[in-house]
Amino acid sequence: MIKTALKLSFVFTVIYNGLNAQPTQSHNLHFDALATTWDEGIPLGNGMVGALIWQKEGKLRFSLDRADIWDLRPMAGLHRDEFSFKWVQQQVAKKDYKPVQNYLDGPYDQEPAPSKIPGGALEFEISPSEKVASVHLSLADAQSTVLWKSGLKLTTFVHAKEPVGWFRFENVTESFEPVLVAPQYQGAFDENALANSVEGNDLRRLGYKQGTIEKGNNSITYTQEGYGGFVYTITVQWKKPQKGMIEGNWSISSQYLDKPQQKTSAEYVASAWKRSYQADLNAHQNWWKQFWAKSAIRVPDATIEKQWYLEQYKFGSAARRGAPPISLQAVWTADNGRIPPWKGDFHHDLNTQLSYWPAYSGNHLDDALGYLDHLDENFENYKRYTKLYFGVDGLAVPGVTTLDGTEMGGWIQYSLSPTVSAWLAHHYYLQWRYSMDRELLAHRAYPWVSEVCKFLGNITEPDSNGLRKLPISSSPEINDNSLDAWFAENTNYDLALMKTVLSEGAELAIELGKMEEAEKWQSLLSEFGEFAITENHELMFAPSMAYNQSHRHFSHLMAIHPLGLIKWEDGPRAQTIIKNTIEQLDRVGPDYWCGYSYSWLANLKARAKDGVGAAKALSTFAKAFCLPNSFHVNGDQTKSGLSKYTYRPFTLEGNFAFAAGLQEMLLQSYAGFIEVLPAVPADWQNVSFEKLRAEGAFLVSAKKRDGELSWIKIWAEKDGVAVLKLDAADWKVESAHGVKENDSNEGFIELNCKAGGWAILSLSK
Repeated sequence: MIKTALKLSFVFTVIYNGLNAQPTQSHNLHFDALATTWDEGIPLGNGMVGALIWQKEGKLRFSLDRADIWDLRPMAGLHRDEFSFKWVQQQVAKKDYKPVQNYLDGPYDQEPAPSKIPGGALEFEISPSEKVASVHLSLADAQSTVLWKSGLKLTTFVHAKEPVGWFRFENVTESFEPVLVAPQYQGAFDENALANSVEGNDLRRLGYKQGTIEKGNNSITYTQEGYGGFVYTITVQWKKPQKGMIEGNWSISSQYLDKPQQKTSAEYVASAWKRSYQADLNAHQNWWKQFWAKSAIRVPDATIEKQWYLEQYKFGSAARRGAPPISLQAVWTADNGRIPPWKGDFHHDLNTQLSYWPAYSGNHLDDALGYLDHLDENFENYKRYTKLYFGVDGLAVPGVTTLDGTEMGGWIQYSLSPTVSAWLAHHYYLQWRYSMDRELLAHRAYPWVSEVCKFLGNITEPDSNGLRKLPISSSPEINDNSLDAWFAENTNYDLALMKTVLSEGAELAIELGKMEEAEKWQSLLSEFGEFAITENHELMFAPSMAYNQSHRHFSHLMAIHPLGLIKWEDGPRAQTIIKNTIEQLDRVGPDYWCGYSYSWLANLKARAKDGVGAAKALSTFAKAFCLPNSFHVNGDQTKSGLSKYTYRPFTLEGNFAFAAGLQEMLLQSYAGFIEVLPAVPADWQNVSFEKLRAEGAFLVSAKKRDGELSWIKIWAEKDGVAVLKLDAADWKVESAHGVKENDSNEGFIELNCKAGGWAILSLSK
């Protein structure tokens, strides 16, 4: 009895100490100089406001941003009579595609707005004699520290919950104060040298009257009016609380004419002063402590482990309820005098989706709800677009949108694709499966999914064989923006999304007891055909086009990941398709991949139980497609042949897909059971993770030591049955509370769990 109690005490100590794991010093960013470009600055943020700390022309610079400062003017030239899916079909049938490119894509490249716009910057004139000794970002509490060799010290953070940033200089030997630098909205620019959407247009093309800067007693306020009476303000205030110290804070506020009155930046700053630097720091640190307690990992590859913690940090800095969802650059808009790459918008043909992949198994569901909040808030706008462009009822979402969900055009095969809303519906489904929140199911997930199912029923039609198809179909971004990008048959991309949402619609309807609706979606699902597959069992782009080119977007593989329609667990035929398709991907090669392609590849290889391949893809991403501050910049920065893209437009989706890839290696639950360490390399002898989340609302912790998986803990948030892929003969329930072991099948252990119940399993000895 005493030995058993001591053994259990030891197990609990090991597990619960792990559950409080925080990032270590080895995960932090540390440099011996300030970055000299904005996209290598130290990133700070809270989902609504953000800052980048760097040096410009010898001055210490804080690039300030707020997620909802947008130019929301209508896209000029887009909403003409030809803005219609039927008109596009007619042009495709006539093989006269130039008008489509001119009318529906052209405005996106030619017009500077609508677009995300930058906020402004703070600059500090530090004496040239001051030499930087170190620049540090502590992930555990999201604070950045800069030390100069003289002893001058800067500590700065963006409050985790309030739209406020703080800075404190210590050991100040000479007086200096911040200068507020406004973006340059006025001045001459070359009309004949208009940049494309990748490089970003000149800010001066927006045509704003230059904002005003008012200086007060140790304070500065910048007010900028944008399109249609939109106004944003930046306020910075500072003081000298004691000799040798300068302390200050800043905030950005926004106000749209058609929205309720918001607090001003001056009011936010004043409230922060009342709370005090230390009080805000305490609240900030407490938030981050709770954030890091959600999950933790340890793997023997130091580069991959560090990158995962950096991705988690950026997710915590960019995703928050009450703020817009993660856009292309989130709260770190380009500070280079230009509109951000791809207008900093919401790309729903891959970018927003990949950005939220790690939230589910990473146990950050609350932060990911900001994504669904945004979609729900813009529901009626999407309905307007659906009727206007497609001419039918139901729910479609533009693939490229503004802050309020309005369509922006672009390559319309993707920016106006009919299956965007189906991919977004999958995220509602994932929130349900990982949380088992019945209120979310009834009032958010199923209403969204069912409207998408209705739309697909209205937009598809039977072909000559009686199988349902879209009038014209595409596969992002195959054949780019040409006539050849349209297919007469369903592409595997569109087909996978349509099958997925109809299957999920039926499943959710059954869960809610809506049997007639379930039968309707199941019947509609049965009318779709099979995936296009070569004789060598490889997924194709479409029945008329095999995978024949290196391409950044693995759109033909959606059925494998993320949708899981073709699962390794389905048996030999599915395994052959998965294996051969990924081998073909490797064989054709990465000439035209982006960084996010490697992140996605890691997820795919993990689903194929290829731990070595997954780890290699993650390592390549971290070493070649990220800047020193960890930002994903799309192109191969090593210029070593990992991609022919060697440019550096910064976007975030590759970062977050990386985190999801490592989590996929450590825990999988998409196939109806929980599998621990399904895809780790054999030479990863020591691996552990704490509180990764599985479908069914189960939290799982596990440890592999000296090559052997030694224990697993599972904790149930809701009543349910947890099925673990473990040989019952080798494993036993060491202890449990609120959990009963059912009769287990060979290779599986089944646990009947009450909400709040837990069980610790260990190898039988």
